[in-house]
Amino acid sequence: MTAEYKVHGDVAVITLNNPPVNGLGYSTRIGITDALAQANADAAVKAIVLTGAGKAFSGGADIREFGSPKATQEPNLLSVIEALENSGKPVVAAIHTVCMGGGLELALGCHYRIAAPGCNVALPEVKLGLIPGAGGTQRLPRVLGVEPALNMIVSGEPIKSEMLAMLPGQKLFDKMAASAEALPAEALGLAKEMAAKHADGSALPQVRNLPCKHPLGDAYFQFARNMVKGMSKNFPAPAKCVDAVEAATTKKFADGMAFEREIFINLMWTPECRSLRHLFTAERAASKIPDVPEDTPKREIGAVAVIGAGTMGGGIAMNFLNAGIPVKMLEMKQEALDRGIATIRKNYEAQVKKGKLKQDKYDQRMALLSTTLSYDDLGAADLVIEAVFEDIAVKEAVFKELDRVMKPGAILASNTSTLDVNKIASFTKRPQDVVGLHFFSPANVMKLLEVVRGEKTAKDVMATVMAVAKKIKKTAVVSGVCDGFIGNRMIEQYGRQGGFLLDEGCTPEQVDKAMEKFGMAMGPFRMGDLAGNDIGWAIRKRRATERADMKYSKTADLLCEKGRFGQKTGAGWYDYVAGKRDAIPNAEVVKMIEDHRKSLGITPRKISDEEIVQRLVFALVNEAAHILEEGIANKASDIDIVYIFGYGFPAHRGGPMNYADQVGLFNVVQAMNRFAKNPLDDARFWQPAPLLARLAAEGKTFN
Repeated sequence: MTAEYKVHGDVAVITLNNPPVNGLGYSTRIGITDALAQANADAAVKAIVLTGAGKAFSGGADIREFGSPKATQEPNLLSVIEALENSGKPVVAAIHTVCMGGGLELALGCHYRIAAPGCNVALPEVKLGLIPGAGGTQRLPRVLGVEPALNMIVSGEPIKSEMLAMLPGQKLFDKMAASAEALPAEALGLAKEMAAKHADGSALPQVRNLPCKHPLGDAYFQFARNMVKGMSKNFPAPAKCVDAVEAATTKKFADGMAFEREIFINLMWTPECRSLRHLFTAERAASKIPDVPEDTPKREIGAVAVIGAGTMGGGIAMNFLNAGIPVKMLEMKQEALDRGIATIRKNYEAQVKKGKLKQDKYDQRMALLSTTLSYDDLGAADLVIEAVFEDIAVKEAVFKELDRVMKPGAILASNTSTLDVNKIASFTKRPQDVVGLHFFSPANVMKLLEVVRGEKTAKDVMATVMAVAKKIKKTAVVSGVCDGFIGNRMIEQYGRQGGFLLDEGCTPEQVDKAMEKFGMAMGPFRMGDLAGNDIGWAIRKRRATERADMKYSKTADLLCEKGRFGQKTGAGWYDYVAGKRDAIPNAEVVKMIEDHRKSLGITPRKISDEEIVQRLVFALVNEAAHILEEGIANKASDIDIVYIFGYGFPAHRGGPMNYADQVGLFNVVQAMNRFAKNPLDDARFWQPAPLLARLAAEGKTFN
């Protein structure tokens, strides 16, 4: 059983014990109902306390049961809550640390609630494309008021218990405990008090019987719908949250519950919900490395060094400063260091100005930062990350110096985005300590971290950097060594297709608009302008010698020959006004594309948005299938995480591999066979990767 039963005097205490967050799996639900029946059958027990062991009251559903028959097996959560409500003896929920989702719905089924300060309270189901499904939309408005409840349900964000306790007229908490430590004793006291109060047989309070109205009714809910519509156009769940909460104010409780349940079940089968649930499990699975056990000893990371004070170096340093880890930053010239420090200060000061960072926190972070012009000052660091120019000769010079000065056992990391980590490791006498840590720009904002595992990278180095990633709030995905790793290797094929589409009749604006309508944060040409078109140009020049057979459109080279490198020069595929990010179409660029087309003797054709999306997204999918087959990525869901968190792929589509699964791999292969017949495209590339062809033939999926 994952629920424990103990009697303290005349109070029975039921403690959920299903680590890490006391998820409400089948055995836990059975444990609660069995213990409840035992307490009600024992004449010596006068009241019951329900609480959670460890670091949570309950985090809600047990994700290990998602999609399995156990998730709905009786007693389901609705039945457990009904059993609590109908208990003949008062039930007090003693809430602490985490009370979310089904955990909060469980607490709302109890007769009384006492909370410790600092508890995170939330109904986060909307983040999985759902609405609360066990009465959350019907009970929370009754205890908090309609508006604060709807705000919580639509956002899914946690709120501290002490903040909720301050709401006027709230009935969520009958009492706030003095502290987390005092909660068990105070909960027993409240249970005894309520047992005495109801000793005469008076009815126990049920949240379902509380009134629920909004003074402005229809007008308020219409306003709420308009707000939600503007914020979540690709997600049906937030608008359905409004419908369900409105039902709490207009229907009888039982009818409102039935309405909530119907919405919940319908949402469960939407592509958006399936995608968000896929990402939820994929993000957690990404940190697991098949041959690196979770109990692998980790190296101590108490101090970090960063080589390079440019945009990347400064952003990387901020991640560690934010986590309270001291950073020493190295540059070759004092002016470069001064510029880097000034940029970090500017970033922090902007946060202080917006009220996102307190002045004392800013001061603490800056106090953790020190600088040097000498490699000899870095030796004491436990982890060093280089963020220097993307050139193998430059990397060689840096790693030879690091090999000379760093203490034994220090981890030597490269922020390279494409270069060979094995080659970089060979510049040292300690290749087992070398790893790739590819941060995405801006490094202090972007959540993704590609952890590149070299042939000789030690397992404890991998375990350590995955733990460090978590500490600095990054989602880490492991990649093997290849040109471009996972993300940039795939994006090259995406960009190549964008170029072919220009040759065949599209404008950059048409391609970008089609991809942005699909849900991408930005299309390939706006993305090129943001990253710098000269970066792609350098890669194509390298390709010309390394892989002369690789076919590209020449339009991007022509653009770069005009010095149009993107936002940093105010001109790329689009024009830009200083201080703004708006992409303004440029007639000269369109003419350049048309002239190039004429020089090749190509008659432009009308290309549909559907073809644009399929060619660009399926190019990602086919390259990813090669990456999986080669063992560069551990699993398809890792690739989805890379694209959601690093490249602006739409979350409601769940990543390129999940999207391909939803389209159907048979259909993906059929489309690729059509593209292979296009004489202006690259027929060899559209040969389905063996893994993709096999899965499609067997009617299987990537995930």
